[in-house]
Amino acid sequence: MSTDIRPLAATPDGAAPAGPSSVGAPDPAPYLARRPHRSEFVPLRGLRHHLLHWGPPRTAADTRPLLVMVHGWMDVGASFQFMVDAFRDERRVVAMDWRGFGLTDSTPGDAYWFPDYLGDLDALLDHLSPDAPVDLLGHSMGGNVAMTYAGVRPQRLRRLVNLEGFGLPDTIPELAPTRLADWLDELKTPQSLKSYDSLDGVAQRLMKTNPRVSPAKAAWLAPHWSRQGDDGRWHILGDPAHKRTNPVLYRRAEALACWSRIEAPTLWVEGSETDMTVWWGNRYPREDFETRLSVVPQLQRVTLQKAGHMLHHDQPEALARAVEAFLG
Repeated sequence: MSTDIRPLAATPDGAAPAGPSSVGAPDPAPYLARRPHRSEFVPLRGLRHHLLHWGPPRTAADTRPLLVMVHGWMDVGASFQFMVDAFRDERRVVAMDWRGFGLTDSTPGDAYWFPDYLGDLDALLDHLSPDAPVDLLGHSMGGNVAMTYAGVRPQRLRRLVNLEGFGLPDTIPELAPTRLADWLDELKTPQSLKSYDSLDGVAQRLMKTNPRVSPAKAAWLAPHWSRQGDDGRWHILGDPAHKRTNPVLYRRAEALACWSRIEAPTLWVEGSETDMTVWWGNRYPREDFETRLSVVPQLQRVTLQKAGHMLHHDQPEALARAVEAFLG
């Protein structure tokens, strides 16, 4: 089943849709979180992980599963704030900063491995809901992790939501020598991320990356996406080691072996404005992705109009409606 969802006329912060600003236009009203989150730090697999909690503490009367949300590459758990604010009903929600992002510790050493994300997610669910399945939502990289996890631990999930976790283009063994050589060369070179002289500079970066995000949302995200260092500049909360080439090849067949074992009803959500060729050119044709989705046993699909890859920033209200309807 596939559905198109069109946005409401206004955004939660009351700001106009993102676009070229008028000269002399007044600053937008600041975004005020409707449901502020509570932070918690928990040890998982030897690292201190940052969790964000929304909603009331669990009670015996609330039988709804916990909703766990995991973000994408170079993002943070606070990125889901606008979507949580747009939910009609109060419910328990937890988001995690992945290792090396946000306020979670960076991995020891100089590399990040996909299986570690699976291990962190498994440890998180053991901590949060050891005896009951959860609803799991992942965006982009987080959606890829969530899909693999759902096939490996199908009994741990009640519902699964994937926000544009496309996976990666398939690779061939012949690429291994070059990929490994690139990685070895990059290990000899320190990695860095651009810093900014102010929070406004960080907000401008967010709007440059995603022109659809409103100035008010970008200003709210900036202090959650960065931190001021001893040098007075604002530094992105992401380990620069993430920029290094991943020496492990992506195998489509292995991913689909996991996707085909998913037991939870699954909702796939994408934006009408998302263009896969921006990331991969002609290396990952749309037909390939449609074939991948076809192996998911219980799949529903939703397309959000006037939204790109950052669905939860572009159309949080429409996304919240789709997710709430699916979760029930």
